[in-house]
Amino acid sequence: MSRGSSCGRRTDLAGRVLITGCSSGIGLDAARRLRDEGWQVIATCRKAQDIAARQAEGIDCLHLELADPDSVAALAAQVLADGPLDALVNNAAFALPGAVEDIPRGALRSIFEANLFGTHDLTTRLIPHFRKRGGRIVNISSVLGLVGIPWRGPYVATKFALEGLTDVLRLEMQGTGVHVILIEPGPIASRIRENAIPHFERWVNWQASPRADEYRASLLKRLYEPSGKDRFELPPGAVSDRIVTALTATRPAPRYYVTTPTRIAGIARRLMSTRALDWFARRS
Repeated sequence: MSRGSSCGRRTDLAGRVLITGCSSGIGLDAARRLRDEGWQVIATCRKAQDIAARQAEGIDCLHLELADPDSVAALAAQVLADGPLDALVNNAAFALPGAVEDIPRGALRSIFEANLFGTHDLTTRLIPHFRKRGGRIVNISSVLGLVGIPWRGPYVATKFALEGLTDVLRLEMQGTGVHVILIEPGPIASRIRENAIPHFERWVNWQASPRADEYRASLLKRLYEPSGKDRFELPPGAVSDRIVTALTATRPAPRYYVTTPTRIAGIARRLMSTRALDWFARRS
C-alpha cells in the first residue's frame, strides 16, 4: 500500500507518457504495462539495440543519455513537438557500489549527472508544458533514498538528493495542476547489479583500498557471485502497479512504498534513533 492515500482512480485517463530507462527492469515493465492499458508510451534507452528491441515490440522508443545536456534538450524538444504530453516517469538511474572512501570525485560526478542532474534537466524542460495543461511527474526513488547502507554510498547520495528535490518541487507545484509523486521500491528483480559492474570496474581501485579484504569477503561476492533471489524481492510489476496508481488516481499520494523493506525503512527512519538506525542499516 502507499504512504498517504489516493482518492479514487480516473479510469478514463490514458494519455501520452514519457518513461526513461526502459532497457530492462522497472522501466521496461512500466512501458509494457502502460501501453497495454491504452497509454501512448514514449520510452527511452541509451543503447541502439535496446531502442530497436522496444520498437520491435511496438513501443515508441527514443535515445536519451541523461549525462549529456544536448541529448536531454533534443529529447524534450522532440517529445513536445510530437504532441501534448500528460506524464513523465523518471526511472533511469544506475548504481556504483564501493566504499565511500574509495569513490573518486569523477565517479561521484558521473552518477549524479545521470541519476540527478539529467533527471532534473529533463523535468524542468517539461514543466512549462505541464503548467499549461496539467500533468504528472513520477520520480522513481528507492528504499536507499530513505536509509543508507554500506557499500552503496554514491547511489544512496543520488536518491537522498532526488527525494529532497522532489519534496520541494511537490510543494512548489501545489495548485498548478502539476502533481509530483515519489515511488520508493525496495528489492526488485532487475539488472541493476549487472549494470553496476562496469561502473565499479571503471572507478573503484579496490585492490589498493584498506578495505580490500572486506571487498573480497562481501561486495565482490555480491557483484560477481549472486546468491539468488532476495527473500523480499518482488517483480518489476509491483512498481508498475504503483506507477499506474500515481498516474490515474484522482488525488495521488505524495509517495508510494513498494516492498516490505521499504515500509520497514520508512517506519524506522521516523521512529528509531540514529544509532539504532545505523545498527539496522549495517545488517541490511
